[in-house]
Amino acid sequence: MRIKICGLFREQDIDYVNEARPDYAGFVFAKSKRQVSAPLAQYLRFRLVDSIVPVGVFVNAPIAEVAALYHNGTISIAQLHGEEDEGYILQLKKKCETNNKQAQFRVIKVIKSEGLKNKIPATTADYLLIDSGAGTGKSFNWELLNPQKIEKPWFLAGGVNLDNIKQAMALNPFAVDISSGAETDGIKDREKILQLVTMVRKGNIQ
Repeated sequence: MRIKICGLFREQDIDYVNEARPDYAGFVFAKSKRQVSAPLAQYLRFRLVDSIVPVGVFVNAPIAEVAALYHNGTISIAQLHGEEDEGYILQLKKKCETNNKQAQFRVIKVIKSEGLKNKIPATTADYLLIDSGAGTGKSFNWELLNPQKIEKPWFLAGGVNLDNIKQAMALNPFAVDISSGAETDGIKDREKILQLVTMVRKGNIQ
Protein backbone atom coordinates (compact mmCIF):
# COMPACT_ATOMS: atom_id res chain seq x y z
CA MET A 1 0.00 0.00 0.00
CA ARG A 2 1.15 3.53 -0.78
CA ILE A 3 0.60 6.89 0.86
CA LYS A 4 0.23 10.41 -0.51
CA ILE A 5 0.62 13.56 1.55
CA CYS A 6 -1.26 16.35 -0.20
CA GLY A 7 -1.51 20.12 0.08
CA LEU A 8 2.15 21.06 0.48
CA PHE A 9 2.83 24.78 0.18
CA ARG A 10 5.77 25.63 2.48
CA GLU A 11 9.46 24.75 2.51
CA GLN A 12 8.92 23.09 5.88
CA ASP A 13 6.27 20.83 4.32
CA ILE A 14 8.85 19.57 1.86
CA ASP A 15 11.35 19.01 4.67
CA TYR A 16 8.77 16.92 6.55
CA VAL A 17 7.90 14.68 3.60
CA ASN A 18 11.56 14.32 2.63
CA GLU A 19 12.14 12.96 6.12
CA ALA A 20 9.06 10.71 6.13
CA ARG A 21 9.34 9.51 2.50
CA PRO A 22 5.73 8.97 1.44
CA ASP A 23 5.22 7.66 -2.08
CA TYR A 24 3.50 10.79 -3.42
CA ALA A 25 3.42 14.49 -2.58
CA GLY A 26 0.54 16.68 -3.74
CA PHE A 27 0.53 20.32 -4.87
CA VAL A 28 -2.88 21.98 -5.16
CA PHE A 29 -3.27 24.31 -8.16
CA ALA A 30 -7.05 24.69 -7.75
CA LYS A 31 -8.59 27.34 -5.51
CA SER A 32 -7.86 26.28 -1.94
CA LYS A 33 -6.24 27.54 1.23
CA ARG A 34 -3.37 25.26 0.18
CA GLN A 35 -3.20 26.57 -3.40
CA VAL A 36 0.27 27.10 -4.88
CA SER A 37 1.34 29.10 -7.92
CA ALA A 38 3.23 27.41 -10.74
CA PRO A 39 6.57 29.07 -9.79
CA LEU A 40 6.22 28.14 -6.11
CA ALA A 41 5.26 24.56 -6.96
CA GLN A 42 8.27 24.24 -9.24
CA TYR A 43 10.56 25.53 -6.50
CA LEU A 44 9.08 23.18 -3.90
CA ARG A 45 9.12 20.22 -6.26
CA PHE A 46 12.85 20.56 -6.88
CA ARG A 47 13.45 20.46 -3.14
CA LEU A 48 11.62 17.13 -3.06
CA VAL A 49 13.68 13.93 -2.96
CA ASP A 50 13.62 11.95 -6.19
CA SER A 51 11.85 8.92 -4.72
CA ILE A 52 8.66 10.93 -3.98
CA VAL A 53 6.34 11.34 -6.98
CA PRO A 54 4.92 14.88 -7.38
CA VAL A 55 1.19 15.11 -8.09
CA GLY A 56 -0.68 18.22 -9.26
CA VAL A 57 -4.30 18.70 -8.13
CA PHE A 58 -6.55 20.50 -10.65
CA VAL A 59 -10.19 21.44 -11.16
CA ASN A 60 -11.13 22.00 -14.82
CA ALA A 61 -7.73 23.53 -15.60
CA PRO A 62 -6.73 24.33 -19.19
CA ILE A 63 -4.97 21.34 -20.72
CA ALA A 64 -2.00 23.48 -21.76
CA GLU A 65 -1.50 24.62 -18.17
CA VAL A 66 -1.37 21.07 -16.82
CA ALA A 67 0.89 19.90 -19.65
CA ALA A 68 3.33 22.76 -19.07
CA LEU A 69 3.73 21.73 -15.43
CA TYR A 70 4.45 18.18 -16.54
CA HIS A 71 6.95 19.13 -19.22
CA ASN A 72 8.92 21.44 -16.91
CA GLY A 73 9.21 18.66 -14.34
CA THR A 74 6.94 20.11 -11.66
CA ILE A 75 4.49 17.20 -11.69
CA SER A 76 4.46 13.59 -12.84
CA ILE A 77 0.75 12.90 -12.25
CA ALA A 78 -2.35 15.06 -12.71
CA GLN A 79 -5.19 14.56 -10.22
CA LEU A 80 -8.45 15.77 -11.74
CA HIS A 81 -11.23 16.90 -9.40
CA GLY A 82 -13.58 18.64 -11.83
CA GLU A 83 -15.82 17.70 -14.73
CA GLU A 84 -12.91 16.55 -16.89
CA ASP A 85 -14.33 13.95 -19.28
CA GLU A 86 -12.72 11.23 -21.37
CA GLY A 87 -12.05 13.67 -24.19
CA TYR A 88 -10.15 15.92 -21.78
CA ILE A 89 -8.11 13.03 -20.38
CA LEU A 90 -7.19 11.75 -23.85
CA GLN A 91 -6.17 15.22 -25.04
CA LEU A 92 -4.15 15.79 -21.89
CA LYS A 93 -2.32 12.48 -22.25
CA LYS A 94 -1.54 13.25 -25.89
CA LYS A 95 -0.22 16.69 -24.92
CA CYS A 96 2.05 15.06 -22.32
CA GLU A 97 3.51 12.36 -24.56
CA THR A 98 7.30 12.07 -24.48
CA ASN A 99 9.86 9.54 -25.69
CA ASN A 100 10.92 8.88 -22.10
CA LYS A 101 9.03 5.78 -20.99
CA GLN A 102 10.55 6.11 -17.52
CA ALA A 103 8.76 9.44 -17.05
CA GLN A 104 5.38 8.41 -18.40
CA PHE A 105 2.60 10.85 -17.55
CA ARG A 106 -0.31 9.48 -15.50
CA VAL A 107 -3.76 10.66 -14.50
CA ILE A 108 -5.82 10.23 -11.33
CA LYS A 109 -9.55 10.82 -11.84
CA VAL A 110 -11.61 11.63 -8.77
CA ILE A 111 -14.90 9.85 -8.12
CA LYS A 112 -17.07 11.48 -5.47
CA SER A 113 -18.45 9.05 -2.92
CA GLU A 114 -22.07 9.52 -3.99
CA GLY A 115 -21.06 8.14 -7.36
CA LEU A 116 -20.34 4.78 -5.75
CA LYS A 117 -24.07 4.02 -5.77
CA ASN A 118 -23.81 3.72 -9.56
CA LYS A 119 -21.44 1.74 -11.74
CA ILE A 120 -18.11 3.53 -11.95
CA PRO A 121 -17.72 4.52 -15.62
CA ALA A 122 -14.82 3.17 -17.65
CA THR A 123 -11.95 5.62 -17.96
CA THR A 124 -8.54 5.94 -19.56
CA ALA A 125 -7.25 7.50 -16.32
CA ASP A 126 -4.53 5.39 -14.71
CA TYR A 127 -5.96 5.60 -11.18
CA LEU A 128 -9.18 6.53 -9.42
CA LEU A 129 -9.46 8.53 -6.22
CA ILE A 130 -12.56 8.08 -4.06
CA ASP A 131 -13.38 11.16 -1.98
CA SER A 132 -16.31 12.76 -0.22
CA GLY A 133 -15.58 16.02 -2.05
CA ALA A 134 -12.50 18.08 -2.92
CA GLY A 135 -10.87 19.55 0.15
CA THR A 136 -13.63 18.80 2.65
CA GLY A 137 -11.37 16.86 5.00
CA LYS A 138 -14.37 14.71 5.93
CA SER A 139 -14.65 10.97 5.50
CA PHE A 140 -17.63 9.36 3.80
CA ASN A 141 -19.41 6.12 4.64
CA TRP A 142 -16.73 3.61 3.74
CA GLU A 143 -19.35 0.84 3.76
CA LEU A 144 -20.36 2.17 0.32
CA LEU A 145 -17.07 0.88 -1.06
CA ASN A 146 -16.90 -2.43 -2.86
CA PRO A 147 -13.22 -2.75 -3.82
CA GLN A 148 -13.96 -5.74 -6.06
CA LYS A 149 -15.99 -3.45 -8.33
CA ILE A 150 -13.25 -0.84 -8.68
CA GLU A 151 -11.34 -1.87 -11.77
CA LYS A 152 -8.44 0.57 -11.47
CA PRO A 153 -5.88 1.07 -8.71
CA TRP A 154 -7.58 3.50 -6.33
CA PHE A 155 -6.70 6.08 -3.73
CA LEU A 156 -8.87 6.56 -0.62
CA ALA A 157 -9.17 10.21 0.40
CA GLY A 158 -11.29 12.41 2.62
CA GLY A 159 -10.80 12.57 6.34
CA VAL A 160 -8.11 9.89 6.67
CA ASN A 161 -6.12 10.60 9.84
CA LEU A 162 -4.27 8.92 12.69
CA ASP A 163 -7.54 7.87 14.33
CA ASN A 164 -8.94 5.95 11.36
CA ILE A 165 -5.99 5.07 9.15
CA LYS A 166 -6.03 1.42 10.25
CA GLN A 167 -9.67 1.13 9.15
CA ALA A 168 -8.74 2.86 5.88
CA MET A 169 -5.92 0.42 5.28
CA ALA A 170 -8.23 -2.53 5.99
CA LEU A 171 -10.16 -1.56 2.83
CA ASN A 172 -6.98 -2.36 0.90
CA PRO A 173 -6.81 0.67 -1.40
CA PHE A 174 -3.85 1.11 -3.70
CA ALA A 175 -3.00 4.22 -1.66
CA VAL A 176 -4.32 6.47 1.09
CA ASP A 177 -4.37 10.20 0.35
CA ILE A 178 -4.02 12.49 3.35
CA SER A 179 -4.09 16.27 3.66
CA SER A 180 -5.92 17.76 6.65
CA GLY A 181 -5.28 14.54 8.59
CA ALA A 182 -1.57 15.39 8.48
CA GLU A 183 -2.14 18.91 9.86
CA THR A 184 -2.57 20.77 13.12
CA ASP A 185 -4.50 24.05 12.87
CA GLY A 186 -4.33 23.95 9.06
CA ILE A 187 -0.55 23.53 8.88
CA LYS A 188 1.33 20.35 8.06
CA ASP A 189 2.52 18.63 11.23
CA ARG A 190 5.88 16.84 11.09
CA GLU A 191 5.02 14.30 13.77
CA LYS A 192 1.69 13.39 12.19
CA ILE A 193 3.30 12.93 8.78
CA LEU A 194 6.00 10.69 10.25
CA GLN A 195 3.44 8.63 12.17
CA LEU A 196 1.10 8.23 9.21
CA VAL A 197 3.85 7.08 6.85
CA THR A 198 5.23 4.73 9.49
CA MET A 199 1.81 3.12 10.01
CA VAL A 200 1.40 2.48 6.29
CA ARG A 201 4.89 1.04 6.01
CA LYS A 202 4.28 -1.27 8.99
CA GLY A 203 1.01 -2.38 7.46
CA ASN A 204 2.84 -3.37 4.28
CA ILE A 205 5.22 -5.58 6.27
CA GLN A 206 2.58 -7.43 8.31
